[in-house]
Amino acid sequence: MLKKTVRVLIVDDSASVRQILASILGDDPGIDVMASASDPFVAAKRLQDELPDVIILDIEMPRMDGLTFLRKIMAQHPIPVIICSSMTDQGSDLMFEAFEAGAVDIVPKPRVDTRQALLESSTRLRDAVKSAARARVRTRSERRTVVEAKLTADAIIPPPVQGRSTVTTERIVCIGVSTGGTEALCDVLEVLPRNCPGILIVQHMPQGFTAAFARRLNGICEINVKEAEDGEPVLPGYAYIAPGSRHMLLQRTGRRYHIAIKDGPPVSRHRPSADVLFRSAAQYAGSNALGIIMTGMGDDGAKGLLEMRKLGATTRAQDEESCVVFGMPKEAIACGAAQKVVSLAQIPKEIMLWHNSSQPVAVD
Repeated sequence: MLKKTVRVLIVDDSASVRQILASILGDDPGIDVMASASDPFVAAKRLQDELPDVIILDIEMPRMDGLTFLRKIMAQHPIPVIICSSMTDQGSDLMFEAFEAGAVDIVPKPRVDTRQALLESSTRLRDAVKSAARARVRTRSERRTVVEAKLTADAIIPPPVQGRSTVTTERIVCIGVSTGGTEALCDVLEVLPRNCPGILIVQHMPQGFTAAFARRLNGICEINVKEAEDGEPVLPGYAYIAPGSRHMLLQRTGRRYHIAIKDGPPVSRHRPSADVLFRSAAQYAGSNALGIIMTGMGDDGAKGLLEMRKLGATTRAQDEESCVVFGMPKEAIACGAAQKVVSLAQIPKEIMLWHNSSQPVAVD
């Protein structure tokens, strides 16, 4: 059986951007750029003849902005849409409006200033397109390029070891999530009480958006939500979002946990990487950690979650029915990393049941 080629429509008012995007995607034999359009009106005419599997859409365009066009698409022909924009923190509110309107992912416009930047941008874009093609979208109202080896968490943190001299009994929750995660995390965090344990979250998101994402969640949640900072302590009743394009690790000094933010290469093609966070939790929290892997494409987090389970942590994976993309959880389940598979609605309940179920144990 032949593998299905993902057909893509590019909508951007810049001819040079359309050319760069088409070139990057065209280098992947699994992706076919069926057409490009200079604005939503041209795109709408193209959609009358043929529907793509994925649309790549800019936000700032003449005649009609991308957000308005996105809402029209979702109301008439729900198609997976990826927002590709150069807007960063100053435009973050528009970005989250796009997620609420039905966009499945957001990627920055490819960087061409260095070979490494272009390589990472290209890989991220192709992965996003393939992920979006598998996404579940619902009606809303209103030639191959050689890439670098897929690194493991070894590139950032050594494998976990036992036998540390200082004990702790604090409990920690670690979450890894990608495509579909902005809305899923909202569903989880907004119902958690202030007495929940400290939560560390890796959400695959570009640099510049995570701070705004954390502020947005903080405004609707009872718990405190913030972008993680290097060296800050992990406190109960707080959720910490890993900064875009940087790895986040759990570390411990004495009996207290704190956060380390590190640069480094992408791990499992992501930075931040859930594998890195999960490995650090396995090493420093052991059986006092709960690891959860949620909706997303690829396998980031599966190996790290398995390391957590092997060192005594409790592990959970989101079920297929409630995932936008059942990729990361599927891989975690397949390798035996998840002790239990639960729906999105069950995840906050699992966190509190685990937190209140028994006394934490002292770990070295």
